[in-house]
Amino acid sequence: MLDEGTRSTRMRRFCPRSSKFFSLEPRRVLRTLAAASLLWLWGSSCVVYGQESASGPEGGQTPAIRIADDMGEAVRKEAAKVGKEFRKEVRPLFKRTPLGFDMETIERVRVEAVNLPLRVPELVDHIVRQSRMLGFVGSLIMLAFLAAVFYSLFGQRRVLKRLEKSVDSFRVRIPAEFQVYFLSALKILVASLIPLVLLGVFSLIQAFISYRGAWFWLTGQLLKLWALGALILHLLRETLTQRVLSIPVEYGRSVFRVARWVVLYILLSVALFQAAEAFALPQDFLALLKFLLSLSVVFVSFLLLLKKKSILGLLPDLPYSSYKKFRQGLERYYFPLMVLTFLTGLLWCAGYQRLSKVIWTKTWAVAGAFLAILLGYHLLRRRLETWIEKKGTPDEAARFLYRSLRSLLLYAAVTVVILVTLDLLGLKEPVQRVLSFPIVRVGDTPLSLWTLCKATLILLAFLLFSGFIRAWLDYKIYPSVGVDEGLGYAINTFLRYLLLVVGLLISLNSVGLDLRVLMVFAGALGIGLGLGLQNLFGNVAAGFVLVFGRLIRKGDWIQVGDKVGLVLEVNLRSTKVRTPDNVECLVPNLDLTSQTIVNYTLSDPLVRVHVPVGVSYRSRPREVERILLDVALANENVNRQKQPEVWLCQYGESSIDFELLVWIDARKVGAYRVRSELYFAIFDAFEKAGIEIPFPQRDIHIRSGLVWPGTPAREGRGR
Repeated sequence: MLDEGTRSTRMRRFCPRSSKFFSLEPRRVLRTLAAASLLWLWGSSCVVYGQESASGPEGGQTPAIRIADDMGEAVRKEAAKVGKEFRKEVRPLFKRTPLGFDMETIERVRVEAVNLPLRVPELVDHIVRQSRMLGFVGSLIMLAFLAAVFYSLFGQRRVLKRLEKSVDSFRVRIPAEFQVYFLSALKILVASLIPLVLLGVFSLIQAFISYRGAWFWLTGQLLKLWALGALILHLLRETLTQRVLSIPVEYGRSVFRVARWVVLYILLSVALFQAAEAFALPQDFLALLKFLLSLSVVFVSFLLLLKKKSILGLLPDLPYSSYKKFRQGLERYYFPLMVLTFLTGLLWCAGYQRLSKVIWTKTWAVAGAFLAILLGYHLLRRRLETWIEKKGTPDEAARFLYRSLRSLLLYAAVTVVILVTLDLLGLKEPVQRVLSFPIVRVGDTPLSLWTLCKATLILLAFLLFSGFIRAWLDYKIYPSVGVDEGLGYAINTFLRYLLLVVGLLISLNSVGLDLRVLMVFAGALGIGLGLGLQNLFGNVAAGFVLVFGRLIRKGDWIQVGDKVGLVLEVNLRSTKVRTPDNVECLVPNLDLTSQTIVNYTLSDPLVRVHVPVGVSYRSRPREVERILLDVALANENVNRQKQPEVWLCQYGESSIDFELLVWIDARKVGAYRVRSELYFAIFDAFEKAGIEIPFPQRDIHIRSGLVWPGTPAREGRGR
């Protein structure tokens, strides 16, 4: 297993900060939201302009986009209305529900408890009469049933061992990382299966006999409590003490020891109350018994909540700032929160059930929902990280899929947390009403903060979903069906803008803007933009020509002027090209369609490379040819589909000039690299064969009889 430091280091390497658009960096998310909002507002303005163009000019018409009148007054009125309704809903919370008993009930219970020993013979006689009503056969059946109950209590371990032996062959097929969970689930199933089977047998007995005594009904209820208790206790045992979850054993066992007795006490309390109901005791006595049992359960549960260190130790260690702040706040205010929980439990017992329920919902329910959603997000993200780590050094498609899934998961988690929290706090409807007042009017359509948020969320969801669809196609679909990289990029670009347009239309429709007038606006926009932004939209049109005409595709090697580079992206305005020196250039699309561009991989990625070589005149040409061919065939970057060739070009002034011609795949390796590798290998091969690589040289011959300046001429010269 990797520790957290190693895991985070590897994840930073797999997902660099300068990666695709869909990442978890807050700045990029904010930029995405801002771009989505601006795009949405632009679409709204387009619709309104189209409405005005369709309706024609009218005198005194209000402007298309304007600030709403009396916005502050509208906010104050709505806030006052919400506050009045809130106070109206709060008043019933403090109404007390009658407990159902009084002091006379307590006195009567005291008298009955004092006289209980005198009524023992009467109770025995009642039991004998009930057994006679059951009959001999029924008594035998019930005795056999009770024997089965006692056997199951003591033979549960034996049954579990038999089941483990029977599933050994099946357990081998389960991955090792899931075997612990499988065994824990099997133990929990066995613990609850026995009482469930007995409950089914009891139901069959109940169907075959006509006896409907109170204690007979009580037996069925006790079996249900037994099954529920066995399920809860064994679930707590497996999760807290058996290392099924990442919980410290000392904290888990400490909590389990107390929680086990709390659960048993609650089940016994429920059984006692059901027994009182079964024997038709008076209602005021039942109300008193319910009050006493509830009060005792509150005190027993409070004893469990006092184990601060053990309970906080059960919380997982998650690497999120929001979770760390939540945990720090819980540690700081733990005991005040427990006292508040204890007091609300007492209020529940005293008849203020509605108030207690509201307080618990707005505290522990919100905290539990936050923890559950955050834990689910963490588990899914860990699965993604494990998957990307198993890929070793993943390709760009796998990294893009990982980033898109992670962004989509974060978007879903944040949205669900906000909506669930507002709903549990009871603030969803008030916040919606306060934020629904119009702040801007686009034509006759009012726009509020609520509609803007809703439309932005819809548009952002389409952006993230489009990223996931494109990443999934790149990673899974295109390789399986044999789609090349250029065609896949064209399809992805089409899907990206299609989903963006669909999201924009849906977001505009969600705020009540009429989409039919976009047709009117399109003509006016085309005329205006055609006159003022010819260069920009010329590049956009050229981008569509490049993408869908497949003249230049992602992954192509092209030459623009004197620069050679790899095409990274073909956007609507420009094309991103990376040179072999890792320098990224942005080339306007209009330049690529109006100039002559060399595309080395347009129809065939195989490119021929010329390697000039000169040797001494003392070398044998055929031997040089053989050595050059051997060097070419030994290089792994030389393509084998087309054989290399050696040409004897000319007899130079100081060397015999050859050219080695080899074929390479321009998508995989560059010509400069292959030429360098061949030159190294040729030098070593020539040195081993004793072949000289000459350099240009000049021979100077000095003729005799020349007169140097300043020297006298020899006698008789010139005669």
